[in-house]
Amino acid sequence: MLRQPLIVVMGNVDAGKTQLLDTIRKTAVIKSEAGKITQMISSSMIPLNTIQKICGNLLNGKDITIPGVVFIDTPGHAAFSNMRRRGGNLADIAILVININEGVKPQTIECIEILKKYQTPFVIALNKLDIVPGWKKKEGNVLQEIESQGADVKQNIEKKLYEIVGKVFEHGFQAERFDRVDDYTKTIAMVPCSAKTTEGIPTLLMVLMGLSQKFLEEKLKTEENLPGKATVLEVKEEKGIGTTLDLILYEGIIKVNDQIVVAGLHEPIISKVKGIFLPDEKGKYKGVKEVKAASGIKISAPGTKEAIAGMPVEVVKGDPEETKERIQEEIGEVLIETDEEGIVVKADSLGSLEAVLGMLKDKEIDIKKASVGKVTKKDIADATSSEDELNKVILCFNVTGESNEVRIIEHNVIYQLIEDLEKYREEKRKELEAKELENLTKPAKVKVLRGCMFRQSNPCVLGVEVLLGNITPDVDLIKPDGSKAGHVKSVQLENETVKKAEKGKQVAISLPDITGGRQVKEEDILIVDVSEQEFKKLKVLKKYLTEDEILILKEIAEIKRKEKNTWGI
Repeated sequence: MLRQPLIVVMGNVDAGKTQLLDTIRKTAVIKSEAGKITQMISSSMIPLNTIQKICGNLLNGKDITIPGVVFIDTPGHAAFSNMRRRGGNLADIAILVININEGVKPQTIECIEILKKYQTPFVIALNKLDIVPGWKKKEGNVLQEIESQGADVKQNIEKKLYEIVGKVFEHGFQAERFDRVDDYTKTIAMVPCSAKTTEGIPTLLMVLMGLSQKFLEEKLKTEENLPGKATVLEVKEEKGIGTTLDLILYEGIIKVNDQIVVAGLHEPIISKVKGIFLPDEKGKYKGVKEVKAASGIKISAPGTKEAIAGMPVEVVKGDPEETKERIQEEIGEVLIETDEEGIVVKADSLGSLEAVLGMLKDKEIDIKKASVGKVTKKDIADATSSEDELNKVILCFNVTGESNEVRIIEHNVIYQLIEDLEKYREEKRKELEAKELENLTKPAKVKVLRGCMFRQSNPCVLGVEVLLGNITPDVDLIKPDGSKAGHVKSVQLENETVKKAEKGKQVAISLPDITGGRQVKEEDILIVDVSEQEFKKLKVLKKYLTEDEILILKEIAEIKRKEKNTWGI
């Protein structure tokens, strides 16, 4: 038998995802005489006969054997929990909702990248057709409505459509309006529509049914009596029931009193199904004895408080320890893929965690620890123990945390989360480099002024002009021939001791270990000496040096290489 395809709805904030689903559900209730739609917070099941009524003659002559569809309207990316042993994704197909007037946004790009990563087929709903300037609602299907618009409106729609085609192509997909697609295996179908005024909704459902029927039939084949397999969408406390799990059952059957294994935060949990609930037409839950895939359901099962969204659930047939061990291995495959040094990553679900890890790996960002749930003291300790300051970060997707010891970066959009991390690390890198530069000897050049030898020794006090760079206390000086010219103990400007004198300033410097007129004479050029180790570091930090400082460094290198030709290399 064939089960219903699981369809997840994605898109940028305010693209119209929720309204699209609300419109489909409302239309389903209106069109279906018995109101045959099962709606839960996290999913909506619409049977085939209801879809046929919505689509009308659009499905005439088409042999549809799929029993209906299940829409998943959960936020986040739990719907993409990609457990390797299970193979494939929870979502069979996706709808990517794009506001036709605003085009591709950052979160749209994130959705495209996730769909690409999990190889999930998708269609694009070009929503908000009704607010294209000049649009007027007409009779007929959406293509007939578009054709009935004025020339300017049609031209504007085409322009917006192909701008989106171009942006989608930049991310590796060909796309085209659904009626112009020659090969649906190579081109993403785009359906213009309006979730608000219903234009294109029947066409969107027709395209989804057609693609599911043609390309997903093998994947949708299932045996009725297989042990049930599901994914947790939400964990809740329901008054009078206790802990409940909202599940998407994607394979087999689940019954009251079945023993189940649920993947928990710390280890798999063995429990028993005490109740299975579906809402009636009035939204009130009613108990049922069993449910077959595919379906969105609520179950009560004791001891499952630590179950996490995106985690797998399996009905046990045989030894529960075998099922427990298998699920533990599945979780471990995601959680153990970490590096010895790197950042700490937290997410609200296993699917979300895997999506974040995939994008971080693409950016070649090392990960020290990755796990599901809120930030713990252990997470903070792990991040604090990183040797690299850039890795003292906890990256949080859809979870929160607080710490004064490490940087916590939070966001509910993966694309933005990674951007925020890269921005922080770049700023931190500059801060660390600037701090390192402060502790290095800066190159400078001065000239001894004629008639300004104020004291010959103990210490020698000379008047100099700063030719290049900045002269500071506590630096060694050399001459252009490489000979030593003393150590600067202090710098005075207009009888005031200063920490730095800039280019062009005339100052007095004290040199305790030399005698004026012997080692240093009037009009001598003196250069601040730099050790070979400091020279190498300054080369790395070259972008923070002035042109004058770079010139002096080159001169120092020439002087030093007269004695050692590999100096500073």
